Amino acid sequence: MTVVHHPPPPSTLDLGGFPGLTEAEAQARLERDGANELPSREQRGVWAIAWGVVHEPMFLMLVAAGALYLVMGEPKDALMLLGFVFAVMGITIVQERRTEHALEALRDLSSPRALVIREGRHRRIPGREVVPGDLLVVVEGDRIAADAVLRAGLNLSVDESLLTGESVPVRKAASTEARILDAPGGDDLPSLFSGTLVTAGQGLAEVLGTGLRTELGKIGKALQRVEPEATFLEKETGRLVRLLAFVGLSACAVVVVLYAFTRGAGAQAWKEGLLAGIALAMAILPEEFPVVLTVFMALGAWRISRSRVLTRRMPAIETLGAATVLCVDKTGTLTLNQMTLRQLDVEGHSLDLATVGPALPDSVHTLMEFAILASKRDPFDPMEQALHEAGKTWLMETEHLHPDWTLAREYPLAAGLLAVTHAWHCGEGRIRVATKGGPEAVMDLCHLSAERRAQIEGWVAGLASRGLRVLGVARGSCDSAELPEAHHDLSLDFIGLLGLEDPVRPTVPAAVAECRTAGIRVMMITGDYPATAESIARQAGIADPGKVITGPELNQMSDATLAERIREVNVFARVVPEQKLRLVTALKANREVVAMTGDGVNDAPALKAAHIGVAMGGRGTDVAREAASLVLLDDDFSTIVAAVRLGRRIFDNIRKAVAFIFAVHIPIAGLSMLPAFFPGWPLILLPVHIVFLELVIDPSCSLVFEAEEAEADVMRRPPRDPQERLFSLKSIGLAVLQGGTALAACLAVFLITRSSHGEASARALTFTTLVVSFLAIILANRSWKVSILGGLGNPNPALWWVLGSTTAFLVLVLAWPPARRLFHFERLEGPDLLLACSAGVASILWFEGLKVLRRRPRQRIHI
Repeated sequence: MTVVHHPPPPSTLDLGGFPGLTEAEAQARLERDGANELPSREQRGVWAIAWGVVHEPMFLMLVAAGALYLVMGEPKDALMLLGFVFAVMGITIVQERRTEHALEALRDLSSPRALVIREGRHRRIPGREVVPGDLLVVVEGDRIAADAVLRAGLNLSVDESLLTGESVPVRKAASTEARILDAPGGDDLPSLFSGTLVTAGQGLAEVLGTGLRTELGKIGKALQRVEPEATFLEKETGRLVRLLAFVGLSACAVVVVLYAFTRGAGAQAWKEGLLAGIALAMAILPEEFPVVLTVFMALGAWRISRSRVLTRRMPAIETLGAATVLCVDKTGTLTLNQMTLRQLDVEGHSLDLATVGPALPDSVHTLMEFAILASKRDPFDPMEQALHEAGKTWLMETEHLHPDWTLAREYPLAAGLLAVTHAWHCGEGRIRVATKGGPEAVMDLCHLSAERRAQIEGWVAGLASRGLRVLGVARGSCDSAELPEAHHDLSLDFIGLLGLEDPVRPTVPAAVAECRTAGIRVMMITGDYPATAESIARQAGIADPGKVITGPELNQMSDATLAERIREVNVFARVVPEQKLRLVTALKANREVVAMTGDGVNDAPALKAAHIGVAMGGRGTDVAREAASLVLLDDDFSTIVAAVRLGRRIFDNIRKAVAFIFAVHIPIAGLSMLPAFFPGWPLILLPVHIVFLELVIDPSCSLVFEAEEAEADVMRRPPRDPQERLFSLKSIGLAVLQGGTALAACLAVFLITRSSHGEASARALTFTTLVVSFLAIILANRSWKVSILGGLGNPNPALWWVLGSTTAFLVLVLAWPPARRLFHFERLEGPDLLLACSAGVASILWFEGLKVLRRRPRQRIHI
């Protein structure tokens, strides 16, 4: 995957003498020195996972039940439980290995990128593939990929606080002789260190150390001891698991004592009571909850990554479904970021390049000449690329291109002055100065009168109203000794205006409309001119594009005024990155759940402050990606919307899985506990039965529901309340009703058949009813809106695998005599099986009826 950073690489540096390694040399050094990565936390192998299973309470209870069967002289039952132990362990290993593979895939995607020169060409590679001897190209916002020595640089400063604790960036000075690294810290040294952040300038560095041979690698082992913070869902689940575990163990003790004393307190009664208690504890213990969260979050992040969105923080998946506002950049997110020079304007006379022939009028040559001089020579910036392409088309055979001039000084873009100036040595001690940037900034640098500014602003408004990105261009000249230090001290003459076109992505209008239907407000934040912003917002379908707030207006507003105005304004123009933080704060003050996009170093505070920070993976800086929760790998707005849709789907499916777990444990617990209160009743469920049921429950909750497609209306309903609990009264109430009706159906079959068929047959029929009701609950909970029959057409391979294997196993247990004896069943007749299956299916019919009653036309949501 090729990733392009912004700002561009050091095109002003002389790279002719630095061809870099060949691919063969780089591969040989990678094999010799190993990957450029720090020690990571070891993956859990099969044996480690198996050892973890051995410590699980469910495993210990199975072993206890098996030992009890041996004491009771039932070796076949004990062997059966042992077989189930290995089956449960196998399922656990498969689930955890699947999770490990998903996380490993995410780690590969999230590997930092590095721009290197190999065989004379720029190449963007994973940071782990950087080798000693590579030439690193570093620019503002980059994390340095390896320890290196600066060979060429321009105003390079680096934040080395990661190693030194000093927050002030240090200046770097290039050296062609240095072969060893200095200690971190200190100005005017050539040493660069892995993990440190470039805060200004650009440079070319030769790699000396990678991986464990870097300064950061010396402390890398400490990173292995850092444990990830538990998410809200994990904390909530942990509390629930501890509560239910306490209830389960307490109920287990009560059932053991009650069962034994109601049956004479003999040795056999105590043994059977222990079996009943173990069965009840196994029924109540919610060991599936942690599995569900682990699998859903890991596979959810993996699924989102397949939609070109990398999840850097798992809680972002929880928050995505609650997002109410998407704050997005214009360039590259709503638009294609493929700029073309469309219009040239000199003194109000506008030339449309789409209609011009192979030769330009002389009147616009100077405008294009100085626009190119104010750009990088080898640019990655789309606007500068467009200018160079135009120069190749119309100025190639003229005297207006100057490849022989050398850069004397650059006056970079600043937060308060959106313009950049290049001063060039043109020979004989003279300097030619070229400036381009926002029209307001260029007019300010030219010190124009109010009348002249008003005239130019009228021309700017005309170009911007057509959706063009407008830049001003100015020129100047001076002697080499007269070049001033301050940007504002330059003597410049205004030349004219450039109109660049960046079309809206074809997918954006539909994605914006989908957001509106989903109750999500889309706000556009851009540094562009207000009229341009309004035009793009109108093309994208953003609500109320005519209401625009500019950056200068933003500075004049109090926080309270901004919080009030932001309720009705969706377009913000001439905004600098630092102002994004104010916008996020104002939205949060209005109780909005904010997703914010950004790509630059200065965007990091806003990305971190937003509920969901979305960094641009293509043009974004490393520091922006590190501050973000999500990384957009293709910088496309429609991909953000797809991620929101997936986030809603994941949360819905987790809730369905949790409801299923609650529902199925109710009849298991009830059938395990009730015999203790009725002395004449036999044990209905034994540990072997519960283990079989766990083989149905585990893959159902972690595979079937995780793979379930999104509800049809997932993007036609408002965002969920961020305070809404996963274990809400509504979802738990539905689960209790589902479990309660399944328990009632099982008890009805048991009571009807116990006297006429005998204990073993009644147990077999009750067990069959329970299994069929479980399968019915799975089918019903696939959707809380669509009927079981309506949902059968939706693809879910895991569903058919679970249904088929469960049905086959049930048939085997009922039909094969050795299996019947192990399960303490008797042979069943056709009418009896029909009764049990009908009762199991009937237990969920009320929920299907509820779906029909709740199915009402939804009102569309307008924002």
